[in-house]
Amino acid sequence: MVGSTTEFDTVLELCQAQHRRIILATLAHEKRSVTVTDLTKAILKHNHHTPLAEVPEEETERIRLALHHVHLPKLADQSLVGYDQEQQLVEPTPRFDQILPQLSAIINADPDLDLSITV
Repeated sequence: MVGSTTEFDTVLELCQAQHRRIILATLAHEKRSVTVTDLTKAILKHNHHTPLAEVPEEETERIRLALHHVHLPKLADQSLVGYDQEQQLVEPTPRFDQILPQLSAIINADPDLDLSITV
């Protein structure tokens, strides 16, 4: 459970970006390590609603770079995920599990997102 108002505000701030909400929803659904490629595909599936083969490679690379340089480091800095850059793996941490009820409430409040995002 989130232990303080400051910590809760941090969770809300992290959830402001749709890509981070998709990352968190994917991890909540999968309950295991996933690859950066899997997360990129989850974002593309959610945002484009077209076959992945039809998404321009530039868009795929833009999302992959944003994950690597922005979203995953932010989540790792808050100890919500472990991010192994060399192996391109992202895994939920014990802290992720502690705040899952709050994350679920935020994700469920997003009309365009749910916890059943799969990779």
